[in-house]
Amino acid sequence: MCSAAQSPPATVSGASYAAAAVTMAHFKAADSKREQFRRYLEKSGVLDTLTKVLVALYEEPEKPNSALDFLKHHLGAATPENPEIEILRLELAEMKEKYEAIVEENKKLKTKLAQYEPPQEEKRAE
Repeated sequence: MCSAAQSPPATVSGASYAAAAVTMAHFKAADSKREQFRRYLEKSGVLDTLTKVLVALYEEPEKPNSALDFLKHHLGAATPENPEIEILRLELAEMKEKYEAIVEENKKLKTKLAQYEPPQEEKRAE
């Protein structure tokens, strides 16, 4: 009374079984690497940041012409370092040096001036 629907399970040859086991091990290793990478992205805040930017793009009433430019802009990488920015950084460094030199000169001049001016108390008494 064995019907066709109840036939015994098909047997797998030893070679087929070994190939299937290797393939499964390969998929598990790949899944493990993917999972580790996903956890790394999650820990570092990358997934959260990307999600927020993608949600912002989704909620944008007028979609931009370039979704990639939108992402770059919202991730803070709107443009690559251009030469103008580097020039401004150098100029800022020069101005900081000049500022420090002027502050130092100002201190020296105040000290010199204090030698020639009477103290404030004597000025009031006169």
